[in-house]
Amino acid sequence: MKNKQEKIKHDKKVIKNFIKLYCRKNHLEKGVEVYKDDLCKDCYELLNYAYMKLENCPLDPKPMCKKCLIHCYSKKNKEKIKQIMKFSGLYLIKHGRIDLLLHYYF
Repeated sequence: MKNKQEKIKHDKKVIKNFIKLYCRKNHLEKGVEVYKDDLCKDCYELLNYAYMKLENCPLDPKPMCKKCLIHCYSKKNKEKIKQIMKFSGLYLIKHGRIDLLLHYYF
């Protein structure tokens, strides 16, 4: 079992990859300007928000955010993350990247 810091590092990797995929397909390919780290401004800010929430998680062991009893995300950001995770997960499945999903979640 991963310790809390390993879990947070893993979760950061997953959320960053999912946000980058979402941003590339829904913003950058439609002409939104790149802001930082290959993301538009909104997605970059959401990624930093997610990182802050991960780093400040008071629970140990840290649960998956969707199974957490606290739900520390603001309502607006929670909906954005749910949309991103759904889009990116389905995109990876449709494009034959089940291996990545398995790697991320197992």
